[in-house]
Amino acid sequence: MAAERVVSLAPSLSEIMLELDAADLLVGVLDGGQRPEALAQVPSVGRIGQLEMEKLLSLRPTLVLLWPDSISRAQREQLEQFRIPVLVADPASLAELARQFARIGQRIGRADNGRELEQRFNEGLADLRERYGRARPVSVFYQVWNRPLYTLGGTQIVSDAIGVCGGRNLFADLSLPAPQVSVESVLSRNPEVILAGSGAQLAEWRAWPQLEAVRKEQLWEVPDKGLERPSFQMLGAIGKLCEVMAGAEP
Repeated sequence: MAAERVVSLAPSLSEIMLELDAADLLVGVLDGGQRPEALAQVPSVGRIGQLEMEKLLSLRPTLVLLWPDSISRAQREQLEQFRIPVLVADPASLAELARQFARIGQRIGRADNGRELEQRFNEGLADLRERYGRARPVSVFYQVWNRPLYTLGGTQIVSDAIGVCGGRNLFADLSLPAPQVSVESVLSRNPEVILAGSGAQLAEWRAWPQLEAVRKEQLWEVPDKGLERPSFQMLGAIGKLCEVMAGAEP
């Protein structure tokens, strides 16, 4: 039986519900950042890391969409004890994200919408790969934060997005989704491109002019933070990243 009362425990999963034309099924959302206007009236069940379990239970969900890091392990165990159906969504690749659209669509009675979204997403990715692929990918350091210094490992979906744009994640060999690294390790790997969230963070790298990225002036802000929210809108964010990286010198 298709779920008719859905609680979303991640902003990206709430976006997917909108993209599946299923906002009418959402009875609760876990907040994190600015909400889409279409969800302004949907009850809140707390914020990322602060789930209000009593509120969630009061909404009588027939399906909970869960991003694993949005709540604690103890609260996940509580959901299991209450026997509330849970769909865990944590795609490590763009292919997994595409399949997720169809999977969620199937669970909520919008299977056709899910399959259509999956197809459109895959077609869009194929187009970007064809337009921006490189025989030799440029090495890219993706800076998540500066103090301490965090990046993305190879199991994080943004690492896959960098590959679509003709890049290679400098720390793709690390299995943690968001590992802490040292300045020395970045210097030794010598990226050709550095991406960060702000110009101020990028400016700090000019202290090391021996870096290829600094020498070639290939220090760029991430053009769309939607890149870090795995939903269909990520396709547009990847397109913007590809445009930024298109001029990168190897």
